[in-house]
Amino acid sequence: MLEVLRLLVVVFFAGAGYQVGTSVDPDRAVLGALNGTAVGLVLGSGLGYVLGGVLGRHTAVVAEGTRSRLRDVSAESLVAGAVGLIGGVLLGAGIAWPVFFLPHAYLAFPLFGFIVVVLGYVGSQVAMSKRDGVLAMFGQHAGRAPRTASASALPCLVDTSVAVDGRILDVVRAGFLHGQLLVPNPVLSELQGLADAADDLRRSRGRRGLENLETLQRESGVSLEVLDVDVPGVHEVDAKLVRICLDRGTSLLTLDTNLAKAAALAGVQVLNLHALAMAMRPAVAAGDDVPVLLLKAGKEHGQGVGYLDDGSMVVVERGRYRLNEQVSVHVTSVLTTANGRLVFGHPTDDPPEAASVGARAVSTGAQAQGRPSPSAMPSRRRPAS
Repeated sequence: MLEVLRLLVVVFFAGAGYQVGTSVDPDRAVLGALNGTAVGLVLGSGLGYVLGGVLGRHTAVVAEGTRSRLRDVSAESLVAGAVGLIGGVLLGAGIAWPVFFLPHAYLAFPLFGFIVVVLGYVGSQVAMSKRDGVLAMFGQHAGRAPRTASASALPCLVDTSVAVDGRILDVVRAGFLHGQLLVPNPVLSELQGLADAADDLRRSRGRRGLENLETLQRESGVSLEVLDVDVPGVHEVDAKLVRICLDRGTSLLTLDTNLAKAAALAGVQVLNLHALAMAMRPAVAAGDDVPVLLLKAGKEHGQGVGYLDDGSMVVVERGRYRLNEQVSVHVTSVLTTANGRLVFGHPTDDPPEAASVGARAVSTGAQAQGRPSPSAMPSRRRPAS
């Protein structure tokens, strides 16, 4: 772009120099064999080469700055702003044209330009703020980029792992999964094969999967449909599911992480219940080491109290004398209460007394909630079979 702009500026100034040299004295020799026309052409070309480079570089900088500023502005806003700008300019020109009746042009032109610029700017800002309404005047989807439907909004193809696991029932009943669920013939055949297997474990898994699908048919939040379709020439069930999802434009509901990765690479939108379970797991668990800033003393002797990023209280044994310090805490137990989670632990650089300390902490937390401690609960024995 820089060279193109420089070439255009060189041509312009060369033409201007040619006109100036011709108008002065085209036949008079100025520099030896060069006459006035040639000198004007050379000087104009040189001046145009220098100014063209400056103008080209400045234009490139302005274009890059404009691109950076408009990076976060949607295309719909730009289209609506352009429509508002044109409308404002036309309205301003229609309102301001009587100023040309003024006797002096140096008064009429600035006033006309001021009104047109102000109304054009106001029109663009108003149109951008009312983007959807402005674009709707030209059609329901005019000027709008096509929206990609989310995986949860598409019909979901149910994998065998989901049917066998059964947690899909809790997800549906909690309202996080709704719409149409599709069970293809390959999945039903695989479940039937498991239910008819000689091994007791495989047979129980197959029967549980069929029972879960039967229960899903009675749930009000979803519509379960058996999909009578197969993929000839493909023998693996996972490959068939990926092919069906691509052909029918559905998402894949699975618990198999490897299948989820393969399907995503093939372009299928995936709902991975295993990823959902990992996202909802507690922030810390017994045995983890977490950094905690101890802010205040606890109720029991020697305890220090800090908080995790999610607001969970951390009670640290032998932490009272390390207040206002960032301490690495070894978690011994996590107690879930009506008011949130309580995390108990001790500093990792302390002697390994965590077992007894953790037991006393859990007992103290349980008694604070009005429940018997684990050591006070009567033991239960399973009846002999």
